[in-house]
Amino acid sequence: MFERQDISEMAGYVPGAQPDGPVVAKLNTNENPFPPAPAVIAALRVIEADALRRYPDPMARGFRQAAAALHGVTPEHVIATNGGDELLRLAFTTFLEPGGVVGIAEPGYSLYPVLAAIHGCRLCSVPLAADWAPAAGIADAWNAAGARLGLLVNPQAPSGRLDPVAVLAEVARGFRGVLLVDEAYVDFVDPVLGHDSLSLVRTLPNVLLLRTMSKGYSLAGLRFAYGVGAPDLIAPMLTKTKDSYNVDAVSQRLAETALRHRDHAAAGWALVRDERARLARELGARGFDCLASQTNFLLTTVPGLAAGGAQALYRGLSARGVFVRWFDQERLRDRLRITIGTPAENDALLSAIDELMRPA
Repeated sequence: MFERQDISEMAGYVPGAQPDGPVVAKLNTNENPFPPAPAVIAALRVIEADALRRYPDPMARGFRQAAAALHGVTPEHVIATNGGDELLRLAFTTFLEPGGVVGIAEPGYSLYPVLAAIHGCRLCSVPLAADWAPAAGIADAWNAAGARLGLLVNPQAPSGRLDPVAVLAEVARGFRGVLLVDEAYVDFVDPVLGHDSLSLVRTLPNVLLLRTMSKGYSLAGLRFAYGVGAPDLIAPMLTKTKDSYNVDAVSQRLAETALRHRDHAAAGWALVRDERARLARELGARGFDCLASQTNFLLTTVPGLAAGGAQALYRGLSARGVFVRWFDQERLRDRLRITIGTPAENDALLSAIDELMRPA
């Protein structure tokens, strides 16, 4: 009864199910199927009492130095945040006037409209092109609406498409606001593509990259992410709009350790890419149409022979302890989003699909 009227009327973000019953394969929230680096677990085991008694470093200097060294920038280009969602909130708070306009592309991350509603912002939503690329003229559309913040996911969610750096640069150069590129899944991009979005930060003053430890580094439970951008973008978030102590001492230490043992994570990324290719082949052999993906998930169209379509298959899989994601949204209702799991989890998914699609 005391909440703001607009909060009372809005719909909140709906996360993927965290099942509490029997789970055969949890492939619905894009978690990494492989464990974090042993060095991370070792660092966790030796956390001393003083690390809990005292406030953490409010600037997360150790982590920022490690991230800067990894990406070839300075610590002034980096901010540590409590998950990628905090960086998104900071972007809204820092770069948008009250009642301002934020530009998005749809379909996209369903938290974006929720954050816009919370901050009292208006949306300028531009549909993705038929091939899931940002629509031609998206920057012009955002500019015409008066947007001062634009959000693009790359590799794109939920399609898995990777847009070249040149495409992002063109959008950023044409846009009169801050372009936040949400790179939650960039660690899973095939290295042979030579994708290097950090060049955007080095050459453009209005690009902010979102990176997370949740996906590639198997630390979703830690809630740790970071932004990389020009110091003029980072400074107001770092010194004015973030919480006083926004990332705790334990998460800072573990996240820094994970970055310094990146080779272990990279071995897991290669395994995910191998399983991604295998699962796409197996689903294709069963009549599923999988979009090319550079993430740790596949977006696949369910074949017409599946009785009841994608939603029915989603429910049937859930009843068998195999959890994937179905979205009641335009362009997605006939599709499932499937996280890449371990070989055993992926086999369990395929077996359950075979069972459900077997002729009566």
